[in-house]
Amino acid sequence: MTTSTPARARWSPFERYRRSLWLLTKRDLKVRYSTSVLGYLWSIIDPLLMSGIYYFVFVLVFHRNGQDPYIVFLISGLLPWTWFNGAISDSTRAFISEGKLIRSTTIPRTIWVARQVLSKGIEFVASLPVLIVFAIATGASFHWQLVFWIPAIVIQAVLTFGLGLIIAPLVVFFRDLERAVKLILRLLFYLSPIVYGLSDLRHLHLEFWGAFNPLTGIIGLYRSAFFPSDLNWFAVAMSALLAAIIMVAGMLVFRRTIATVLKEI
Repeated sequence: MTTSTPARARWSPFERYRRSLWLLTKRDLKVRYSTSVLGYLWSIIDPLLMSGIYYFVFVLVFHRNGQDPYIVFLISGLLPWTWFNGAISDSTRAFISEGKLIRSTTIPRTIWVARQVLSKGIEFVASLPVLIVFAIATGASFHWQLVFWIPAIVIQAVLTFGLGLIIAPLVVFFRDLERAVKLILRLLFYLSPIVYGLSDLRHLHLEFWGAFNPLTGIIGLYRSAFFPSDLNWFAVAMSALLAAIIMVAGMLVFRRTIATVLKEI
């Protein structure tokens, strides 16, 4: 008489990884919103508030001329930035905040970084309808390049995950790195075409160098749904290439450091 193999024993390594990642991500989202009155709205309040501030400064005060409607231009850059900034910031605490739990489990440790990327990514996707509502309300034109949101999400996820794999273990050894990352993110915000576009860099003859910022091509893909002229394929290619390189570098750094990390936390 043969006995059936338990369902868990039949799971492939990929399936176990996927299930563990999803359970941890759901836990994060539940903890984040269970005690919040506004819940989901918190994921869009910050980028909307920042969009309002920049709109007031650049349009109403300085009478900026450029992409119209500028509020849609702003939101389409700030929403992906919020995902990137939040995931990288949380990755600095990925191992420090739950050291005992990480040591006591046998699931792949990369999950502790991946869950940060996925949870913030889910919030980002959930905020996209708000961008569409603003686009409709302000009379923005929709273009077929809307389909480029899919590769943009994939490239951004790879880039963010790769950076998280580098930052998360190194913070365990160099605690000052957490503050350094915050400063770098603040600088990167202004070096990325978020409140301005590629056309502004073009006027300054900096479009070529701006393409080496991996966020340039990614934001261009998102914005191309409303502003096709802001799409630069060289920048997109550089974003994809740099994301792949950073992912490989992240895996190498992570593999070389994780054993020591587990002893330190």
